[in-house]
Amino acid sequence: MWKGAIGFGLVSVPVRLYAATQEHGLRLHQVHDKDGGRIHLKRTCEVCGEQVDYEHVAKGFQDDEGHTAVVTQDELAGLPLPSKKLIDVLAFVDADRIDPLQLSNGYYLAPESAAANKPYVLLRETLKQTERVAVTKIALRTRESLALLRVHGDLLTLHTMYWPDEVRDSGDLAPPSSVTVRPQELKMATSLMDTLSEEFDFEELEDEYEIALGELINAHLSDRPVPKKETAPAPDNVIDLMAALQASIDNAAGKTEEKAEKGPKKEATAGKSTRSTAKKSAAPQKRTAAKKTAADSSTAKGKKTAASTSKSTTAKSATAKSTTAKSTTAKTTKKTAARKTGRRAS
Repeated sequence: MWKGAIGFGLVSVPVRLYAATQEHGLRLHQVHDKDGGRIHLKRTCEVCGEQVDYEHVAKGFQDDEGHTAVVTQDELAGLPLPSKKLIDVLAFVDADRIDPLQLSNGYYLAPESAAANKPYVLLRETLKQTERVAVTKIALRTRESLALLRVHGDLLTLHTMYWPDEVRDSGDLAPPSSVTVRPQELKMATSLMDTLSEEFDFEELEDEYEIALGELINAHLSDRPVPKKETAPAPDNVIDLMAALQASIDNAAGKTEEKAEKGPKKEATAGKSTRSTAKKSAAPQKRTAAKKTAADSSTAKGKKTAASTSKSTTAKSATAKSTTAKSTTAKTTKKTAARKTGRRAS
């Protein structure tokens, strides 16, 4: 989609640019809901009322006073643009200096010819050994953009970037510094992260919305009943953070207190199997299983709390009995000693 060269210093690396990503999805167009007829948008001039062909469409800018400056495609193409055929390297910086918010589209860079292989590999290996990335500029579709050049496997990749002033200031969006968390909460959150990360595989991820949309379209095309999909509502508040973390861990691991008492090892294996099966099942089944697990988790917590209270009460009762027994023994010992002293005195 682009052919040019990477230029740093006096070194030039001829390259070709290829799109590295593609968005998938079913394309929908606008239709009349009564008869399904396509709806077409026509380019009409508001001054003369005529329909305008694309070849006669120009660019315009209107100032605050209503004056319009018309700029033609030929005028835009004639503007000086040094980075039109050149990926101009501005600097080499450490990767951690790049804000991920600035990254946009990704592209593969391949050597343009056999003669470009040597300088290409030289640049790639230098970036890899120094663990740096290159900040560059490139012009795509007549628009100059900031770009990031980095190593991806055996290839160089280019990521277009937003200019620094295009990233908005976050302002006061962050929580106040007075909000803190306890070590127990951090420990529980870490445990939840570890549980969710078990056997995670990017390749198993799928677009559930697109799947549901495909089922909906197929139902319309084959005159079958439209499948109904329910989405579990998001929690509106968090009352007990520790309880919510524990419930999340139980839900993610597929464990409950009752199953853990019967067989912890078997239950751990079953939890992994449940997560693997859940990824391949339909979305409604996932939500039903999640609701059931949450309910079991809630019940288990109630039982756990009751058991804990019962144990605490029993412990207190045992302590009280032990104290009473010690007191009685002490009194008996004193009486016996007093009697022996009386006998010796007589």
